Amino acid sequence: MLGDYISWLVSCSTFHVSCRSSVLLLAPLLAETDPAPHRVSRPTGSAGAQRTEGLCSHFRWMAEHVPAFQVPGSHVHILTSPDQFYQAMKARIKTAQRRVVMASLYLGTGQLEQELVDCMEEALQRSQDNSQSPDLKVSILLDYTRGSRGKINSRTMLLPLLQRFTSQMRVSLYHTPDLRGLLRLLVPQRFNETIGVQHIKVYLFDDSIIISGANLSDSYFTNRQDRYVLLENCREVADFFCDLVEAVGDVSLQLQPDDSVTMLEGMVHPYKGNRQDFSAVARKRIMEVVNSAHIRQRLLNQSEDSEDEGMSEAEEDTWVFPLVQMKPLGIRVDEQVTQRLLTDAGSESTVFLTSGYFNLTRAYMRLVLKAGASYRILTASPEVNGFFGAKGVAGAIPAAYTHIARQFYKQVCQGGQQERVHLHEYHRPQWTFHAKGLWYYLQGQDRPCLTLIGSPNFGYRSVHRDLEAQIAIVTENEELQSQLQEEQEMLYRRSTEVSTSTFERPDRHVKLWVKLVTPLIKNFF
Repeated sequence: MLGDYISWLVSCSTFHVSCRSSVLLLAPLLAETDPAPHRVSRPTGSAGAQRTEGLCSHFRWMAEHVPAFQVPGSHVHILTSPDQFYQAMKARIKTAQRRVVMASLYLGTGQLEQELVDCMEEALQRSQDNSQSPDLKVSILLDYTRGSRGKINSRTMLLPLLQRFTSQMRVSLYHTPDLRGLLRLLVPQRFNETIGVQHIKVYLFDDSIIISGANLSDSYFTNRQDRYVLLENCREVADFFCDLVEAVGDVSLQLQPDDSVTMLEGMVHPYKGNRQDFSAVARKRIMEVVNSAHIRQRLLNQSEDSEDEGMSEAEEDTWVFPLVQMKPLGIRVDEQVTQRLLTDAGSESTVFLTSGYFNLTRAYMRLVLKAGASYRILTASPEVNGFFGAKGVAGAIPAAYTHIARQFYKQVCQGGQQERVHLHEYHRPQWTFHAKGLWYYLQGQDRPCLTLIGSPNFGYRSVHRDLEAQIAIVTENEELQSQLQEEQEMLYRRSTEVSTSTFERPDRHVKLWVKLVTPLIKNFF
């Protein structure tokens, strides 16, 4: 694997809560401690050639560190709208025969979310009625803090199913080990998720799976733009993510039919037990899944490799690499692979990178500013930021991200990098923007050959606080490359490029107090 996995311990020293203004000021981890990224020598020669050997040699290093699944590119479909995402889930839940596995931050409480629950109920009832297929299992993984917020919440939405189909239904609620003791007692419910959450978004139906950054909430089904990839009939990939979600579920609190929660026997409690013991047990359980899949796929891929080290059979022209980031548990795979990917981006490569919350870690920012590749970065304009118009401190978040973007753009200009690094803002009336990931173009290519898609935002929280997962898709399939190109163009078409004049507009004025709390917002939102 990628080096030693070291534990990340959070030391909460001081904090202050102002009830009058709903402002939560937390002191821990205000300064990032990202190590300087390890420099990796870039490949020489024609790295951008679209021949099989060029693509393989450029990205084969990933298979040395994470499981590598070969799939037909024709089985991978890029979904482009919230409604496509929602309808794809509903249709596949209704027809599932063996398993429905869903991991999200939370499940909303509106009518659209209830329709999803109804689809699960219909599938479970059909399974019970069908004596030939009574084996459907439904497993849901959510975050404890977000899923328990309010009297009507994710738990109350799922309790009727859990009570009716107890033997077929599992609801796991992950609780970060960093929210404990005095901190857990004093942080208001509205803010407790800032300490750390389960942020993985995986939606699995038998042998098909959707990887996304979208939650199970009505806005993500209607007018909140995200990214979504459907892998149809890709059993090995589905098995991996099923095992991963079950592993996280095993170290999570288990929802009971009476709305109480318990831990599985032998598991360390996340906030009542010892912090280091919980992390060690959780890391061991989760890395068993990653390591066993890695070994299995390496042996399988070695046996299938042709003499010229091509990508095996022509129909399996696409590789899927799962990347997991759970730094509170000492797991840093995604962070390390992403750094290597950005480090290797040569001067003739182009990277389109998007995040709904522009808050690159210092390590990622250094790589963007110092690497040779051309970057086009897309982020939310203030009016499509999910916190736009919110009350209290949350309402200041769009302005804080404006301040972060201005600081970044200033560094770009100071370094004379304006021709290489471009910053764009997404605009769409009555919509919000939540897309994240990147598209990677090698030299001479007019279509991307690699994409990262999943839950990480490339920010401090994604790297240091939350549980995250995404996949790297490397493909030679021209149709899939075209789908990725069309997705990228669709998102950037609704954007405008940022310039110095953008930040001089009156509506981009950032108040002094917002600037002062921006370090907190960078680390906790």
